[in-house]
Amino acid sequence: MSAFVLRTREVAEEREREDLSPVATLSINSAGRVVPEDPDPWRTAFERDRDRILHSKAFRRLKHKTQVFMNPEGDHYVTRLTHTLQVTQVGGAIARALSLNGALTEAICLGHDVGHSPFGHTGEDTLSEFVDGGWRHSAQSVRIFEVLEPLNLTFEVLDGIMAHPWKVETPAQTPEGAIVRFADRIAYLAHDALDAIRAGVLRPGDFPGSVLDTLGEPGREWIDTMITSVIETSIESDEVAMDDHTLDVMLELRGFMFEQVYLRADVEPQRIRAREIVRNLVEYYLSHASEIPDTYRHDDADTLTQVIDFVAGMTDRYAISRHDDLFRPALF
Repeated sequence: MSAFVLRTREVAEEREREDLSPVATLSINSAGRVVPEDPDPWRTAFERDRDRILHSKAFRRLKHKTQVFMNPEGDHYVTRLTHTLQVTQVGGAIARALSLNGALTEAICLGHDVGHSPFGHTGEDTLSEFVDGGWRHSAQSVRIFEVLEPLNLTFEVLDGIMAHPWKVETPAQTPEGAIVRFADRIAYLAHDALDAIRAGVLRPGDFPGSVLDTLGEPGREWIDTMITSVIETSIESDEVAMDDHTLDVMLELRGFMFEQVYLRADVEPQRIRAREIVRNLVEYYLSHASEIPDTYRHDDADTLTQVIDFVAGMTDRYAISRHDDLFRPALF
C-alpha cells in the first residue's frame, strides 16, 4: 500500500462540498469558460485558473511595476508583485477562516493587478486622459486574460478581478470576490505605511491616534486587526464585511495616506515626470502604431486601444527606456 493518498480533481471537488460553507463558490458549480475544456485530472477549475495566472507573462511583469515609490533605492520596498503576493496571503487567510473557496480567492488575488500601468495610479490617471469615461486597471486585467494573453479563465475569476476596486460600483458575484476588495486595501495600507516609514516620510507616531488606538502598531498588528474584523463581522452578518468602527478607521487611514504619502508635495516632480512619460508614449504610438510589436498588438482593436494595450503593459523601467530612446537624442 502506498504511503501517499491520491487526490484527484473529483476528490477535491467532493472535499469542497463537504468542507466549505453553504455560501462558498464550489468549483463544480462554476459558470464555466468561454471555450469549453475537458476537466483537469488533478486540479479543480479554480486551481487551474490560479496556476495559469501565476505562470502568465503579465504576472511576471508586476515585479518591475511601481506600487508607491517610483524607482526606489533599496531592495525592500514593495513592488506591484510583492503587493499582489501580500493580497493573496490576506485573502487566503480570510477565505480559510470563513470556509470559502481558497483557490478561487487566490486566483482573483493573483490576477487582480496584472493590468496596472507603469508608475502605479499616476500612470492610470494619465491613460484616463485618452479614454472616454476613464481607464481602469481592473478592466485591463480582464482584457489581458481574455484577449492579449488569453487564458480562458472561469467567469468567477474574471468577475472578481473586474470588481476588486472599491470604485467599481457593481460588486463581485461571489463572496470570494468580495474578500479581495478587503484584502487589497488591507495589504496596501499596511505595507505602504511601512514603506513610508522606511523612506523617512513618516514616523510610527505620525499616524492618527484613532488609527493607532484601533489597529495597533503599523505593520502586522494592522493586518491582524483588519483581518480579524472581516472574519468576525462576516460570521455575524452572513456577508463579507468589516465592522463599522474598523471600517471608518480604515477609511481615515486611507485619507491620511493619500495626503501624507501618495499625493505629498515633494514627489510631485516624480509624478509630473511619470505623467509626461506615459503621455508622450501614447501620443507617439498613436502616430506610429506600426511600431507596436506584434506580440502587443491585437489587430481587431482600434488604434487607441492597441496603443494603450502596449503602453499599459510596460514596466516602469521599459517605459523609461522607450521614452529615452524616442525623446532623448543620442549624444554620439
